[in-house]
Amino acid sequence: MKPSLALLVTFVLTACALAQDTVTPDTTARFLAGLPVRDTPLDVLCRNQAWVDHATEFDKAWKELDARQLTKIRAWSTEFIADAATDKGPMFYMFSGPDILYAQVFFPNASSYVLAGLEPVGTIPDVQHLQAGALSSGLANLRKSLNSVLSFSFFITKDMKVDLRQNALSGTLPILYVFLERAGCKIDTVELVWLDKAGAVSTTKAATPGVKIVFFGPSGAQQTLYYFETDLSNEGIKSQPGYVKFCESLGTGRGLLKAASYLPHSGNFTTARDFLLTHCSMIVQDDSGIPIKDYNSTKWALRYFGSYPGPIDMFKKNTQPDLAAIYKTSHPPALPFGFGYRWHPSQSSLILATARAPKVDPSSPTTKPATTPTP
Repeated sequence: MKPSLALLVTFVLTACALAQDTVTPDTTARFLAGLPVRDTPLDVLCRNQAWVDHATEFDKAWKELDARQLTKIRAWSTEFIADAATDKGPMFYMFSGPDILYAQVFFPNASSYVLAGLEPVGTIPDVQHLQAGALSSGLANLRKSLNSVLSFSFFITKDMKVDLRQNALSGTLPILYVFLERAGCKIDTVELVWLDKAGAVSTTKAATPGVKIVFFGPSGAQQTLYYFETDLSNEGIKSQPGYVKFCESLGTGRGLLKAASYLPHSGNFTTARDFLLTHCSMIVQDDSGIPIKDYNSTKWALRYFGSYPGPIDMFKKNTQPDLAAIYKTSHPPALPFGFGYRWHPSQSSLILATARAPKVDPSSPTTKPATTPTP
């Protein structure tokens, strides 16, 4: 055998061996989500009792979540926002943290999901090279990080600040992985990205750190998830405007606000609020989102669901008397699932805001029907 041919054979065999040992992002995500990864390099780690316990607990928690929340949200969305199921526009979810779960269940076919919060992005998970002790504690901490959102529909921010910085499985990435896989998606590529102040996406470090995940949804369509770590206060956006400029570049989309700490009620978050009011054709929110007084009735149609007992004690100062009056007199339809801080369905409120079509002046020359010239 000629040396050159021998070298080629060796190269091919080595490449095949490396390919077999490669752990794809989707495989890692399935492992973290407690789902089988047979015939992959991670299969051996599934014999670890820590992973077996992890998978068992996740299976139970997800089954309960699906029955209590997700199935009911899908049915509600089909009835009240049916066009969202076919809408391919972008979906903006500010103050979200890593909650791609609820973004996707309300708007399953968005071309892109753009999430933002103060929680760190973290590093791309590499479970294959974690020591056994680190893997065990990492999986336990991942379950702890997800406990509140699986139980109550929202993350507890003060706990997340601690949970997401504790070990090798750090940041929002492991949570995004879990939610996507458990929702029936298949992750294609994952890359750390940054936004410069003009809103351009780069793989070179710049002002606003984030992650871009390309995945295939349950329907098989390719979709993109962006999560950016950024301050959405007026001063934060003024200092680092890249996130809002990036969102602007995507055009009109749909919005979601849930358990937003009532920040849109504050005069210090008007830039984020105004972006949503001018760049969304629909917003699904609880009472912690945009105050109803800020919805111009000539531009927005509002529908109400559930009940409004007012904010929880921590946010009592954000009570909306006008919203309470509407709920008292209009008797909105019941909400079959929990949503926001008032996580019990009997106490949850949901507001569906739909942008009205602009009124057309029939006398305007530009709106008169075209006529065919007479020969």
